[in-house]
Amino acid sequence: MKKVIQQIISDKYSVYQGDCVEVIKNIPDNSIHYSIFSPPFASLYVYSNNERDMGNCSNNKEFYEHFKYLIPELMRVTIPGRLLSFHCMNLPTTKTRDGFIGIRDFRGELIYEFMEAGWIFHSEVCIWKDPVIAMQRTKALGLLHKQLKKDSCMSRQGIPDYLVTMRKPGDNPERVTHTNESFPVHKWQNYASPIWMDINPSNTLQKKSAREEKDEKHICPLQLEVIQRALELWTNPNDIVLSPFAGIGSEGYVSLQMGRRCVLIELKESYYRQTIKNLEAALTAGNDFIFDTFER
Repeated sequence: MKKVIQQIISDKYSVYQGDCVEVIKNIPDNSIHYSIFSPPFASLYVYSNNERDMGNCSNNKEFYEHFKYLIPELMRVTIPGRLLSFHCMNLPTTKTRDGFIGIRDFRGELIYEFMEAGWIFHSEVCIWKDPVIAMQRTKALGLLHKQLKKDSCMSRQGIPDYLVTMRKPGDNPERVTHTNESFPVHKWQNYASPIWMDINPSNTLQKKSAREEKDEKHICPLQLEVIQRALELWTNPNDIVLSPFAGIGSEGYVSLQMGRRCVLIELKESYYRQTIKNLEAALTAGNDFIFDTFER
């Protein structure tokens, strides 16, 4: 398989179809201002039948053997002192797959792997999710009301999302600064909160056109407002934003609407095609949509 199967490069964005571990090797050292992405959730979901798909693994060990090749490359391409954020959740275990019902600390495992590669654990925010919706979608034993009557020792809270941010060591040569007008105190207090209670889980890019029923069992685009807050807080206009797991292009879509540039890598061809459509839609829509959606 070629390192890059398809690519489109413009002055606003570059999109590559291929294995991110291989494609990222073509990105110059210290050239990326910020990365944001949602990595495959280990062996919880299967995104495609491609053997290069990190989600297409039989166990945890296989996932990390693959993922560890990417982490140092992300460090190499990032400008010193700049940041990388990954979106994740802790993973429910099952008796069938894991031998017990519980929760795996996927968030903690990822933080450990990044720190082992030299990244600094910079910050994290917990993103609230409605446990009723999670119960209806997953039918998780621990969230069922009837479980309280059987044995509440098996009842549990819902599983939130996290946006975890890592920092590359070194001094930032291109500081990101804000004014009181762009970041008034009340807005900063909201962003600085360790828990974001106001993220709309349904505010994601349309996804049906990217689905391939024969091999794709899950799709989970990152909420647009999470991306918007991160970019607003940690990037300057015209900065280059990287997503090695582009999916349908959510990170690139918001980047373009906010006046940033982006580099996206996606393995699956149907997602790659949809990403290009979404990026062109972002450029056509301009900035109006992003502020209509997010300003309160």
